[in-house]
Amino acid sequence: MTRAPTSPSGQVSILVYGQNPSQSSGFLACLQAIPSPLVTLDDLRVFTAVCRAGSLSAVARDLSCTQSAVSQHVKRLERELGVSLLERHARGVVPTPAGRVLRSAAADGIGGIDLAVRRLRDLARGDGGAVRVTTGATSVRHFMAEAVVDFRERCPRVTLEFQTMSSSSACFDALAADDLDLAWITIGAPVRGIELRPVVELPWVLAVRTDDPLAERDRAEPSDLAAGRLITPPGNSTSRGQLDVHLGESGAELPTGTSVADWDTAVLLAELGLGHAVVPALPGWRDQGPAGLRLVPVPDLPPLQVGWAVRRWDALSPSARAFADTVAEHCAPLGPRPVQDGSLAARV
Repeated sequence: MTRAPTSPSGQVSILVYGQNPSQSSGFLACLQAIPSPLVTLDDLRVFTAVCRAGSLSAVARDLSCTQSAVSQHVKRLERELGVSLLERHARGVVPTPAGRVLRSAAADGIGGIDLAVRRLRDLARGDGGAVRVTTGATSVRHFMAEAVVDFRERCPRVTLEFQTMSSSSACFDALAADDLDLAWITIGAPVRGIELRPVVELPWVLAVRTDDPLAERDRAEPSDLAAGRLITPPGNSTSRGQLDVHLGESGAELPTGTSVADWDTAVLLAELGLGHAVVPALPGWRDQGPAGLRLVPVPDLPPLQVGWAVRRWDALSPSARAFADTVAEHCAPLGPRPVQDGSLAARV
């Protein structure tokens, strides 16, 4: 354990628990270059979140604070290190070469710190500890309900804590900035400092009312999505980005329409007659779709992958890994998955 000098108030500004010297040496080297005890772990957490989001305002929204407050964290680091860490552009910010060095070391170091603190807290409580998960509002019901019951029976002394986020990018930021173990997200492009483990593939369907002409079809084409009123994921979401790419390859373009952040709301709006909803075929709909609707397959669209995101898979606590495996076990009958070495969750 490395402890920074105390501030005038007597509070420790930086507390670092290294699992071993090789894992935290880069992070410690960065901290040793900072002469002032005024720099805090919050500064480093906010800085890594800004690097990931590429936007001060986006991080401010996720943290429910002002953009000025986020900027002050970054400026304090820049002032104490004596180097510029971010380059400002019209569309956001990117780390400078110095910023990339700090981001890489800080992301790895913060993960080790949080893991050590978690384990020490569990030891102090003398109980089975906790597994902390961040995900969307409806993910537990659609993907984890049976797994939660199974896990509680297997590990009755371990508590489960869920933190709801509105998007996969918000889950990434929460995973990097907070004391969380796992994030259940829509799998997209690789994210620096985050390990992605796909668990299940969900085929796309078009949810239409049973009295709609499309309800008589065996399949919907990409051109059907481009015609008429459509209910889609938000424009900045991972799933919408994938839809736009695949439809663009087919020469189709999603029309401007209603966008919602969760699949249940999209289906409800389709049931109310606001349009057709393009959604993944969620597990609960495999045997029977939502009442009053027909789910028409869109086979030309590649399936949507969902699964786990972690900072470091090998740094997860045994309880967190066991919960991830339990969810993977219950999701296994839902669709194909690639096979790799390791635990169930590592194989999917």
